[in-house]
Amino acid sequence: SRRERKSDMKRKLVVSCARLLSCAPERSSAGDPLGAVDDGAVLVDGGTIAALGSASELRAAHPDVLHVDHRGLLSPGLVDAHTHAAWVGSRAGEYALRMRGADYEAIARAGGGIAASTRALRAASLGELTAALEARLGRMASLGVTTVEVKSGYGLDETSERRQLEAVAALSERPDLPALVPTFLGLHAAPPERGGDRDAHARDCLRWLEGIARDGLARYVDAYVDRSAFSVAQARPLLERARELGLGVRLHAGQFADVGAAELAAELGAASADHLEHLSEAGAMALAEAGVHAVLLPLASFTLGQAPPPIERLRRAGVALVVASDSNPGTAPSESLPLAMALGLRSYGLEVAEVWLGATRHAARSLGSEAGVLRAGAPADLVLWDLPREEDVLQPWGVARTRAVLRAGELIAGTLGG
Repeated sequence: SRRERKSDMKRKLVVSCARLLSCAPERSSAGDPLGAVDDGAVLVDGGTIAALGSASELRAAHPDVLHVDHRGLLSPGLVDAHTHAAWVGSRAGEYALRMRGADYEAIARAGGGIAASTRALRAASLGELTAALEARLGRMASLGVTTVEVKSGYGLDETSERRQLEAVAALSERPDLPALVPTFLGLHAAPPERGGDRDAHARDCLRWLEGIARDGLARYVDAYVDRSAFSVAQARPLLERARELGLGVRLHAGQFADVGAAELAAELGAASADHLEHLSEAGAMALAEAGVHAVLLPLASFTLGQAPPPIERLRRAGVALVVASDSNPGTAPSESLPLAMALGLRSYGLEVAEVWLGATRHAARSLGSEAGVLRAGAPADLVLWDLPREEDVLQPWGVARTRAVLRAGELIAGTLGG
């Protein structure tokens, strides 16, 4: 039961393992970017990691605490830095059409895509939306995810956009779910009542932002800047105002065409530019110089049959790479960050270390979080994998391969013996 889980996790404990990935930069090297330790252990105390070391050292130093001997891989909790997880309804019919060759932008023009999710969301109560999000987050936790960014963007009117963010807020204090990072994505599409007038909708979102910021409903503001979405000029006022209000900026950039979104992200000091299937050399260099993270979304490009982003161009520029699920009902109909990681390896040609850092340390930094690493003082977000090595996790299992998942030292999925 949840009560028993909380009681168990209030105790100090040592978790030892056959192999530990710290993902912390101070423990990494050219030959080992993941800071791996064989026969390692962590000491958890009060929701944080108190120490790392060898299993024998920590067992000897703390003989009276709960000791969990895990004969598999131990990693930081996974961080999903781009999701649209607060949704209801189904777009399975569109998926079937797309698999037969239908075009994403054509589906949207015919009233499908984001517009279909908007109709479903506007018809749902806050309770229904919160319940759907709660269940989805629970499934994500079972896959090893301990932090989730959640965007609005399906409401497209003030009441419905706030309802999405209120569902996130309602679950944000739940210790038995992943930590949540809310993002206001009002500039996702123009709503039907605006008749496709994106300029008018951009002005609406600018007005709504004041109350959203005042009420603490978002930590970031996102905008979909692309060929069939919003232009740089349309997105700029909202994103500049977000910065003035102390909110971070993220951008959907270059999914279908390079219209200057990467350069806008760099100019505004955005936390991330996401998608980037279309990105110029100049755009990559701008991201690198501004320290903007590139959030890669392999599930979306797989579903849409798109070529991957220019990974080598991003590498050469020195852009930090993040891997996220893009969990949404249309173009990335999955809740599995491990599946996105597997496709990042197979479809994008990422290295094992790039995938792992992209779903832990780099993802966390893109969200302003101290999670994503195992080090003294970091949150005790841990995954005990029912697998021996980091390479094993990156196979497309299709099922959860976690034995136990802890967030801030509390069990949120699986079982933990002692």
